[in-house]
Amino acid sequence: MTETVDKQAPPAPPSSPGGRTHNGRTYNGWTRNDTLEDYSLRYAPKSFRRWTPYVVATTALGGIAYLADFAIGGSIAVSHGFSSAMVAILTAAVVIFLTGIPISYYSAKYSIDMDLLTRGAGFGYLGSTLTSVIYASFTFIFFALEGSIMAQALELGLHIPLAVGYLICSLIILPLVVYGMTALSRLQVWTQPVWLVLMVAPFVSIAVQDPGKFGEFTHFAGDSPSGSSISMLGVGAGAGVALSLIAQIGEQVDYLRFMPDRTDGNGRRWWAAVLGAGPGWVVLGALKQMGGAFLAFCIASSVGLAKADEPIQQYVHGFRTFAAPVALGLATFFVILSQVKINSTNAYSGSLSWSNFFSRLTHRHPGRVVYIFLNVGIALALMEGGVFGFLNTVLGFYSNVAIAWIGAVVADLVVNKPLKLSPSYIEFKRAHLHHFNPVGFGSMLIASAVSIAAYFDAFGAYGKAFSPFIALFLAMVLSPLFAVLTKGRYYIARVDALDEPLLGPDGLPSAVTLTCSVCTTDFERPDMAGCPFHQGAICSLCCSLERDCHDTCKKGGPVELGLPAVRTAE
Repeated sequence: MTETVDKQAPPAPPSSPGGRTHNGRTYNGWTRNDTLEDYSLRYAPKSFRRWTPYVVATTALGGIAYLADFAIGGSIAVSHGFSSAMVAILTAAVVIFLTGIPISYYSAKYSIDMDLLTRGAGFGYLGSTLTSVIYASFTFIFFALEGSIMAQALELGLHIPLAVGYLICSLIILPLVVYGMTALSRLQVWTQPVWLVLMVAPFVSIAVQDPGKFGEFTHFAGDSPSGSSISMLGVGAGAGVALSLIAQIGEQVDYLRFMPDRTDGNGRRWWAAVLGAGPGWVVLGALKQMGGAFLAFCIASSVGLAKADEPIQQYVHGFRTFAAPVALGLATFFVILSQVKINSTNAYSGSLSWSNFFSRLTHRHPGRVVYIFLNVGIALALMEGGVFGFLNTVLGFYSNVAIAWIGAVVADLVVNKPLKLSPSYIEFKRAHLHHFNPVGFGSMLIASAVSIAAYFDAFGAYGKAFSPFIALFLAMVLSPLFAVLTKGRYYIARVDALDEPLLGPDGLPSAVTLTCSVCTTDFERPDMAGCPFHQGAICSLCCSLERDCHDTCKKGGPVELGLPAVRTAE
């Protein structure tokens, strides 16, 4: 499973167990298989985006079947009481929804994942490697939390020790993720109706049999010093935990990049899919958090506050209200189904992020599939280390970094681009980007550093409680400020050197194909750049993996935004 470069070697015939050999670059079989690779480091071409908006949206929403929302909601309610928990959950949901709109739109329009979007939204080619690690951290942290929840179900329902359950929960995900979008779309579409029915069934049953429970819930105090009444410290701390989910938008756009182009015929369905499966995930997410808080209240008196935030305990109690003889088995099945759905997404998105990270630093790409094992391995180590027991601490800290990143990206999309402080399109190719862009990269570093200091009590109790909001505010303010100070000169390193227009007459990426002079494979125009080193067109992946050019194509200095960096077909 290797990838090598030999510019002097003559073309070799297709052969070898590892895959066919191209002129100058050999890719292994995993990397060349689009079904496995899913264009992990590339623009998703029109020819691959065969799914309808409905299928793409359903696949994306299938990934939010996770039960960590129930654990998070239960944990917030136990720690801060009813009123603070509800306000915290709603506040975080509004922030996540609003920041998710522009990210979803640009990803679906330009058919690129979160990493490629970040590169062109003010971070630069190497600057976004840091955000790749932040995003990968999100996927393996939540894989570990979801796997822990699944292992708790295996322990309670099947008497499997937790340590063994952690291993089982990791291994069963691997075969599901290898085949990427092709397999995941089927998994999520087929299982979604069953999952939805089981998720809402306990709430319907309680509403019918004991509707007074919902009124009693409003008096739930948990461990909160302020009881069930509202506390600003509780709101801030609870919202900080919920805001750790802001990076979930990255997993949503990992699927939304496969949306078909928006046309007059599918416009309404396209927008419904993008908004519903993009920022819309948090609507269901917030409802699940509230549901987790309610179920934690329902079982607190019987299992204790320490276990009230465990989803398996919540659903065993919930199913007992209408299916007592099979409640444990049904709850175990539901938890396993939910965790398989979400952890297949966590492992998939993590493999994309690690691929992007290592390809830029090492100039090697053994294939997305390799990094599935890395991501799952890290998650397994966290599970064995008992990460679930530190839920609030881990997520509260993580949210400071994640929201600084998302805030800087959103500021570029909704402020810098309309004000023409940054290019109107998203440029992601190494050939056209500077290594670092201080607009996004600098904004994120400063915002996250200040908010982390606040989280560790540098600015008092309120500064700690609201540290993620400090990160969001600073990132949103600093991004346009740095864009003005730098005059946008660090967005584009050189003008596009190819004759074919990048965008078609409709303003969407062109479907014209060009042949890469290195791997001799045809790719659509948005994935190609002119390469003086190879004296021809080069695909974005071959460009990323090139060790010997030393960026000779970018020696001319920064490009002012007023120059025609990209042409649109008339």
